[in-house]
Amino acid sequence: MKLLLYTALLVATAASPAAAQLKLPRLFSDHGVLQRDRPLHVWGWARADANVAVSLHNQRVMTVADRLGRWDAWLKPEAAGGPYVLVVDGGTAEGKVQVQDVMLGDVWFASGQSNMEFPLKGFDGAPLKNAAAEIAAATNPHVRLLRIEHKSSPIPLRDIDANWTTTTPATATDFSAIGYFFAREIAAREHVTVGIIDSTWGGTPADSWVSTDALASDAALAPAIDARARFQQDQTDADLATIAEAREDAAIVASGGKPPPHPWHPPEDAYRPSSLYNAMVAPFTDYGIKGVIWYQGETNSNVARAPYYADLFRGLITDWRHNFAQGAFPFLFAQISSFNSPEEEWGLVRDAQRRALVLTDTAMVVTTDVGDPGNVHPADKQTVAARLAVAARSVAYGERVAYQSPLFRQASGEPGGKRIWFDHAEGLTSRGAAIVGFEIAGPDRKFVPATARIDGESVVVTGTVSKPSYVRYNWSNVVPGSLYNAAGLPMSTFTSEERIRGHLTYP
Repeated sequence: MKLLLYTALLVATAASPAAAQLKLPRLFSDHGVLQRDRPLHVWGWARADANVAVSLHNQRVMTVADRLGRWDAWLKPEAAGGPYVLVVDGGTAEGKVQVQDVMLGDVWFASGQSNMEFPLKGFDGAPLKNAAAEIAAATNPHVRLLRIEHKSSPIPLRDIDANWTTTTPATATDFSAIGYFFAREIAAREHVTVGIIDSTWGGTPADSWVSTDALASDAALAPAIDARARFQQDQTDADLATIAEAREDAAIVASGGKPPPHPWHPPEDAYRPSSLYNAMVAPFTDYGIKGVIWYQGETNSNVARAPYYADLFRGLITDWRHNFAQGAFPFLFAQISSFNSPEEEWGLVRDAQRRALVLTDTAMVVTTDVGDPGNVHPADKQTVAARLAVAARSVAYGERVAYQSPLFRQASGEPGGKRIWFDHAEGLTSRGAAIVGFEIAGPDRKFVPATARIDGESVVVTGTVSKPSYVRYNWSNVVPGSLYNAAGLPMSTFTSEERIRGHLTYP
């Protein structure tokens, strides 16, 4: 009974304003960025049936609050510009709110786990490359920052506990390094103000970032949730994360390295399905965005959960696009990198991420060549951000630029092996190094190391199996091989194995 009462109070708090006074979500705060060239949605709360006027630049519209006090106003699309003042006027009874220094530009939503959360100041034991210089130079009038504190919720929330800020060394030091570097590059290239939203939480699984509606309605996501339940069993997720970290630390020590401190450890609530979507995504779904940049997957790489990541990740992208109701906005993501983590299947997750590219207006950047086998948080976030920005230039801004890594297309028969064909493999090269990382298997799917040679835009793979059937590349957690295309982008992990019963099946 107490739980039901508590839930009812939460719903009431989330659905209506605390008082009758005019109120805006904190998304609309000084120094904020509104998405240019799209209808501008402004909303908030007041007394039921209150008349509300919303003004921005040369526009003014009237609206009326509904019986629960929610009001919505739509302004016509505006070109990039500003600074402007957003004025919301509820008259004498409701009062007036003025939001200063508002820019029209591009809004990007950065989300995921610790490698996206990784701030300019780094983590203990995991510094950012050139951190001091990057922080000192972080003053940038063309980038605005919105950093969301860690928060979980059993129900979708309507507001956040954060405000927009300008970019200075003081505000940037705790902000997502990839998010900031990405925004800096886009602002310089596109000559617009970029608002970057940092909604991240280290160590969290993808299913925490998917809505309850999607998990309940998409049958393809059920195996991922079932696997999660098996993974938990009699322990809390936090206990399991501690065990996983201990395994990783032991492997690092065994190889002569020094394990990094673990600066994050989400409470159990952060591991519950939909809990982070509810608190850290749902409040933004009415807000105009240009697109999403995403970096997550390490926590889903446990052997019990990794086979289901392909469906889960595609479900997440589809879910967000549905709930933001802004069409198939660009969804750009970083493939997880290279790390010596026993009892995990990083290759399987990397390949699952590659398979998400079947969704329109998605792009993946490969990061295995800038990973750190001894640290789950590699120092080089600049390269990852730069590759995401190049992808955005094509997918989001329509520029003709090479942004895709060599990607597996198909395998065909070859005497003693297989010929592997790729997309985006122009100028394929090993840069003078031995070609390693390929494995071959027969129908039994028992993979053995293979010999490979480049032949134009294909690779011929041979090995000691009687009936060559499958080939995979860079499947291990720490990848040995790096083939590059003419754009200098490394080949993605892949397997030629088919999908069976809705997910990838392995021996």
